Amino acid sequence: MTTTERSFGASLLPLLALALAMTLGFTMMGSFGTVQEGAKAELHLSDYTLSLIQGVSAALPLALFSIPIGILIDRRNRIVIMIALVATFVAGTLLTAVAPGVWTLFVGRMLTGIGTTGALTAALSLCADLCAPTQRGRALLVVNLGKSLGQAMAFGLTGALFGLFVHKAAPNWLDYGAPWRSAHLALALIGVVAALPLFLMREPPRHEVAASTHAPFHIVVAELWARRAFLVPLFLGQVSVVMADAAAGIWAAPVLSRSFHLQPDQFAAWMGPLIFAAGVVGTIVGGVSADWGQRRAKPGGLLLGAVAAAAVGIPAALFPVAPSVPLFAMALGMLILCGSITGVVTSVALTVLIPNELRGLCIGAFIAIAGLIGFGIAPMLVAAASGLLGGEGHLDQGLATVGVITSAMSLLAFALAMRSAPRSATAEPI
Repeated sequence: MTTTERSFGASLLPLLALALAMTLGFTMMGSFGTVQEGAKAELHLSDYTLSLIQGVSAALPLALFSIPIGILIDRRNRIVIMIALVATFVAGTLLTAVAPGVWTLFVGRMLTGIGTTGALTAALSLCADLCAPTQRGRALLVVNLGKSLGQAMAFGLTGALFGLFVHKAAPNWLDYGAPWRSAHLALALIGVVAALPLFLMREPPRHEVAASTHAPFHIVVAELWARRAFLVPLFLGQVSVVMADAAAGIWAAPVLSRSFHLQPDQFAAWMGPLIFAAGVVGTIVGGVSADWGQRRAKPGGLLLGAVAAAAVGIPAALFPVAPSVPLFAMALGMLILCGSITGVVTSVALTVLIPNELRGLCIGAFIAIAGLIGFGIAPMLVAAASGLLGGEGHLDQGLATVGVITSAMSLLAFALAMRSAPRSATAEPI
């Protein structure tokens, strides 16, 4: 099938299966942040320990495994890899539920991070071959909607499950002691059932190959090096966005608990819909702006949406110091919306402007670097910043400081990437 013959409508069912898998993954990846205050009380954890569990447990394995997973995705059957990675994040969620101490909890969150981010790499690579380049913004929009729904359900569904177990409204056989544990057990069981559509998918043929999917590694490295002027600032821009978003995702719930004295089941009712709505709108805007940007004469037009979103994200990062819950919610929603836009635009840029044999590697490298810095460093930077400002009682100010700085960095980096963008995946780099 040629590039022009690939139909978005004909690809919708496999795209929805991928979207469902990403919904599951990002729900489980963010679930612990919603109920971490319960784990903190039961296991006597400090904020620094929580930052290690939430941050380093995701960052370290991402740094070690994301690039090898990306290389495998470029060269092997992506459906088989996708199923294995879904099994990994379900297993990590189950281990979270039964963890007797810090180290087991650390491993559980680590497995959840490996599975989710690895599955995202596979899903994006599959999306690129399910429809034509000019429809790729819409295709990635579907999968990123699944990601946005998962990020919302990490608050909404996890908080609702937490409330069911707190109020003894769930079946007794699902009760595993503390409500935060039972909520994770329920999520793991839901994940097993909802992953079944992946077994009906088939591997699509690969398109837009510049060298070969089995090219020697030195040729792959040479192709990457030739595109460094575009890839480096693109990396820096998205990594900075991930830092702001990861810090917000990990510390938003504790700020609500400490500054506004809300429990997870109290803010889950509005936090989940807020995150989902912001993610949906941001994903749609990102996909549409990417497809619109491709029609511009200037090659870097695809990234216009990311530049604009990064600029808006700077004031939105002040959400932790908002004087009221409604203002907190509005600013957090805007930050999530901007992050969704840049995430989709960056994904489209990689699938449109990078050859097929480099896509998995590039996406894996993005995830590795973003995971190491975004999840490994950003949460600890927030804890360190709040410590410098006076202690754990200043968590809101520390989170705002880190968010504003990283958002400003992303604006500069995306502007540089737009200036250096190539004209197509197989064109010679500028």
